[in-house]
Parts: sequence; structure tokens; C-alpha cells
Amino acid sequence: MPSRPHPWSAADIPSLDGQRALVTGANSGLGLRTAVALAAHGAEVVLACRDRARGRAAQERVLAETGRAAGLVDLDLADLRSVEALAQGWGDAPLHLLVANAGVMAVPRGTTRDGFERQLGTNHLGHFALVGRLLPALRQAPFARVVVVSSNAHRFGRVRLDDLMFQRRRYSPWRAYGQSKLANLLFVRELDRRLRAHGDPVVAVAAHPGFASSNLSAGFTAGLPPVVASGYRWLQGRLEQSDEAGALPSLYAATMPDVPGGALYGPDGRFEQRGAPTRVHPSARAQDDATARGLWERSERLTGVTYPDLPPVPAGAPRWLRSGA
Repeated sequence: MPSRPHPWSAADIPSLDGQRALVTGANSGLGLRTAVALAAHGAEVVLACRDRARGRAAQERVLAETGRAAGLVDLDLADLRSVEALAQGWGDAPLHLLVANAGVMAVPRGTTRDGFERQLGTNHLGHFALVGRLLPALRQAPFARVVVVSSNAHRFGRVRLDDLMFQRRRYSPWRAYGQSKLANLLFVRELDRRLRAHGDPVVAVAAHPGFASSNLSAGFTAGLPPVVASGYRWLQGRLEQSDEAGALPSLYAATMPDVPGGALYGPDGRFEQRGAPTRVHPSARAQDDATARGLWERSERLTGVTYPDLPPVPAGAPRWLRSGA
């Protein structure tokens, strides 16, 4: 009787020799596990971190676990000057893989240096600007790939194009987080459509970790009533998977040859909370082309970063160009 194929794991990542990867938020959690796995399979990994001391500690972890040295660059996604500085420092050196992993989750109301609502500004607008500024470097590498890390929280998110910064709506940490994670998927959808429509070889995909152990959730219970915070920690301890397992969808999306542009990868278990990576279906709102295009246009205006050689896909274009794969 034939044996069942084993679930996909990091051991199945193909050789990445000669490839250069940039991972945002790589100092801990999912980003660090992603960086370690990529380095272990031969990639030249660069860690993009907000805190230099924690970044150096992450470099030591990568070296200790893989025997390979990792680069380190400063990046604060809540400051567009930092995004621009990273891109200028990178230049047009080939970049094979960009994993847009960094983010904040369910934080109290606040703004970025540029005046954006903090979660949308960090999780979406910072990465939108980073990808746009690094697109020339991605085009220097054959078969380059952009992986944007979203969350199952996108399913309760709603992108309000007329109120992205919660100036009209009552601010809710979780509502703002859901909007930012839905924005991640709408960005990937629109980026993929434009890349394919204009014959660009760069591939844009998305992933989410399920219910995974992460430094993002470590502090947010401080603002909850004690009973609610205690209940969450109890649930977390019984349902969450490790950060190594949570990084697998990102790693699959980043490295496997069968990944199509515009796809979303997450765990294959019940409610996509844990399990081996597989292609999953985003919410209906994440497939709204009108909202995706509107968000793109507003993101260009807000960040000042444009994609001039990726103009909008004409409304009369074939369906396969106007909709994600």
C-alpha cells in the first residue's frame, strides 16, 4: 500500500544558492524563522529590522543555526524616510526575494511619522512604498518574487477608501488591524494584475501564518479586561502553532516553483489556524478589484511612491488580466 506523502516542511525548500533575500521584521518570531530557513537552504539573507540591537541578536541566531552570516539593514516601516534610505542603499543590486513580513497588531490608536493611522501605515503603506522602491532591484533578478504576509484577520477587515485613517469611524484596534491585513491582500491582487498585464516577470503572492506564536500578540492583552486577557492566553496556549510552523506558508509561497501570482497560502487545518501550508481562498472583499485599484491609487498619493511603468489594467482587458489567478 503506497505511503501517504508527508506534509510539506522547511526541509522541502529547494536550493536557494545564489539568491538574495530581504526579510522585513526579521529580528524575531515569524520573520526570524523565515530568515533562518532561507539561509539554511543557501540564500544570502538580509534582515531588515527597526531595532539595530535586536537585529544584531537575530544575525547571531541565523549564524548559529545555519552557519551562514546574514546581512542587516535598518528599516522602520512607520517612517517613509527609512524606507527610502533602505532602497537608496540597496541600489539596483539583484533582489530575488522580498518577504514583507513586519507589522504591528491591534495596537492603541497612534500615527506614523508621516501622519498615517499606525497599523495601516506600518502594515500596508510602508510595504507598498518598499516594494515600489525596490522593484528595479527585483527586476534585476530572474524569477524574483514578492511575498506579503497577511492574516486571517483580513476576513473581518473592511477597507474604507473614504476613511482609511479612522477619522470618521470610531477607532478599534482590531478593526484597524483587520483593515490593514485586508489591504495587504488587495495590494497583492492589484500588483499581480499589473505585473502580468505588462509582461513583468516579478511574481507577487501572499501568505498568512494561521494562529501562530508571534511577538505581535505578546503585548496587546495589556489593554484587555483581566478575564478576557486570561481567556485569550488560555486559548492561545492550546490552539496556536509554533512560529516555525507559522512561517511555513510564507516559505512555501517564497520558494516553491508551482506558486502562481496572486495566490494566498495558509495552513491546511480547520479554519486555517494550523497545519501544513496549502493554497487557501481569501475573503470576497479581498477579491474586489475596484477596491484594490482604489486603494492602490490612494497609496500612491499618500506615500508619494508611484509605479509609473505599471499603469492600471484597462477595464476592457481580458478577464485573466483583470482578476487574480
